Amino acid sequence: MPFLARPAVASLAAKTMQRATTLANRRAHGPGSTADHLARFPEFARDTRELTVPTSVAPAPVTVYAPASAAPNPPVHVNFHGGGYVMSMPEIDDGLCRFLAAEAGVVVVNVKYVVAPQHPFPGPPRQAYEVVRWVAEHGGEQGWDGDRLTVGGQSAGGGLAAAVARQSLEEDGPALALQVLHYPPLDLATGARDKKAAVEKPLLRPWMADVFDSSYVPDARLRGDRLVSPAHPSDTADLTGIAPALVITAAHDLLRAEGARYAERLSAVGALVEHFDVADADHGYDGEDDEKARVSYALMARRIRESVA
Repeated sequence: MPFLARPAVASLAAKTMQRATTLANRRAHGPGSTADHLARFPEFARDTRELTVPTSVAPAPVTVYAPASAAPNPPVHVNFHGGGYVMSMPEIDDGLCRFLAAEAGVVVVNVKYVVAPQHPFPGPPRQAYEVVRWVAEHGGEQGWDGDRLTVGGQSAGGGLAAAVARQSLEEDGPALALQVLHYPPLDLATGARDKKAAVEKPLLRPWMADVFDSSYVPDARLRGDRLVSPAHPSDTADLTGIAPALVITAAHDLLRAEGARYAERLSAVGALVEHFDVADADHGYDGEDDEKARVSYALMARRIRESVA
């Protein structure tokens, strides 16, 4: 077993990464900082309020983005940020949330969900599902239409969005008009060293996967769970009736193959709206490349708008 894959070591490394990121955000104002994320896409205004959603795992702080349109009772989209299930960084999706609120005409609920190693699996996907269920049930008092509901996420957040859709299918939960899965990790049962990227040095490296995977799911036997690895061949459940999906992968990403496999699985049960592969792009490309980000975000907005029309 690689050194960083040992759960105790991975946990220590993850906590060190969390502290380092917190300190860096306090000090920095350049690319990658919180201030930088808030400054992206300035044409989309930021009209937000804060809420806390009660769940059985822990209270979940959320930021609610209002759409530019004054239309009453708009649809609602719940967003989950990335970060390897370890980093709590909802602010990195601020630009995306403003973009979707404006272009899709929806309320966007951006979730600060619990992360590992403090809250390992199954805490995050259970909390994510309970947040979505709360959003569906409390639209009347909050000013959105909980019956016109979509979910989505980037990287680990995409994995959580897929897990929300699966729980909603299994538990007869809220009707989801769309799940948006943006370069998601969908197969933790397969080690990173057994995955192949289209470039020699992809952004995601095996050591990073060791830290993320062993922090999130310390018991390797659980990494084949359907809420962790729905793209692994061991998950053969019938997904008929699961929420329609937009799957976006990046051509150079180490996770591309599992995203494509899951898109094929969804297509087989009539649940794939579109699989869009971003050319000449790696994992997290939208954080650096505004041009490519705009293309993907516009596609998300169009598919969300169509799904809740």
